[in-house]
Amino acid sequence: MKTINDKFQQMLSNVPQDTSMEIEFSFAIAKEIDTLMREKGLTKKQFADALGKKPSEVTKWLSGQHNFTIRTLAMLSSFFGRPIIQIYPMEYPLPKEEHISMVAEDITPMYNAKQ
Repeated sequence: MKTINDKFQQMLSNVPQDTSMEIEFSFAIAKEIDTLMREKGLTKKQFADALGKKPSEVTKWLSGQHNFTIRTLAMLSSFFGRPIIQIYPMEYPLPKEEHISMVAEDITPMYNAKQ
């Protein structure tokens, strides 16, 4: 008898790898922004005001469903004084179990281990 988890895993296995990675990257970026906001002690409203944005836009960023432009990522990196993402040379396609985010804190240990 199939469980709900089995059915869910089957559905996930049908998701194209690029789509899966896009979702993973989006959530990793949202997590990094949230972490940096907390480190600075900023509420969503304070953060939005500091950037000249609406709080609803910040909410969208933090939802993991925003398609960030390079310009926005550069602006956020400048605001926080450190990169929101780090890009490292990788071999593609990655096996599903090795999918990683491109957030610096998440990728550095794996990248260093492969060298």
